[in-house]
Amino acid sequence: MKKGFTTIKDIARELKVSPSTVSRALKNHPDISEDTKRAVNELAEKLNYQPNAVALSLKRQRSNTIGVIIPEIVHYFFSSVISGIEDVAYEASFNVIICQSNEMADREKANIKTLLANQVDGILVSVSKATKDFSHLEKIKNSEVPLVFYDRIIPGFKADQVIIDDFDASYRATKHLIDIGKKRIAHFAGPKNLLIGQHRKQGYQKALEDAGLPVEEELVFDADSFEKARLAVLKVLESGIAIDGLFAVNDLTAIGAMQTLQKKGIKIPQEVAVVGFSDGRFSGITDPTLTSVDQHGYEMGTVATQLLLKRIHSKEDYPCETKVLNANLIIRGSSVFSP
Repeated sequence: MKKGFTTIKDIARELKVSPSTVSRALKNHPDISEDTKRAVNELAEKLNYQPNAVALSLKRQRSNTIGVIIPEIVHYFFSSVISGIEDVAYEASFNVIICQSNEMADREKANIKTLLANQVDGILVSVSKATKDFSHLEKIKNSEVPLVFYDRIIPGFKADQVIIDDFDASYRATKHLIDIGKKRIAHFAGPKNLLIGQHRKQGYQKALEDAGLPVEEELVFDADSFEKARLAVLKVLESGIAIDGLFAVNDLTAIGAMQTLQKKGIKIPQEVAVVGFSDGRFSGITDPTLTSVDQHGYEMGTVATQLLLKRIHSKEDYPCETKVLNANLIIRGSSVFSP
């Protein structure tokens, strides 16, 4: 037997049968005897035979593979989204190719080229922070490859999408801080070019307005990472800006802020209460534990994949769908003090 990938012809040669007999035996064809099927499958197992995915995709005009582009795999939210995607894809006998943009537009463009070159049947995308030109995403549509956005979407871009109500979730997170008596609430915000950043800031501002509290731009900081949060907290303390509450655009930002505040001797939540967003794995092990908005990443992954598979299998075009998932606030020790 020659080295390399085993083919149907190799199995046929060993068993002295025709390649078509091997092919039908592997497909459990009724015209093939049970003895022949057993012999073929045993030899295929022994020789580690794998069907040629490229040849199969050309034959049936489908690769049974979907592509996924995530901004950063280190975020618990995105890793839980991937779990949801893979579970649904596996049940549907689809493979998943996962690409990471690492929050870079150029990397995102390269990811899309790779996925299209691999003839994926559909693509799930959460756009990077740096993405401002969307021509590479238009290429997906022009290639007639189904596209579904999840979490981070593009305004006006016609495609299926799965999101949460960021405005409402942020409103409720800020209102919680107001309800426990906080009046000088800072917001560590996300990028202005992303809708999620805009909507979370708007929800924060609306909650302040409804409570009769002033909306002060000096309390809003561009900080959406652990390191940026650390620097923002130092800026707050050095400038003498008084805050008693903090709503962060994501959990890592909230944790970075908490740790820096604590290093400076500020008690949480007695002096400054903190709320994060995404309810990742770290939120339950910080000290104190972190109050956070649960984004339901796993559910987002499952719903997005279901939308994509529906679009892949559909023989007719139909209007784009938007699924809005509910998010709930998980209250913990960073906002409620338990002596």
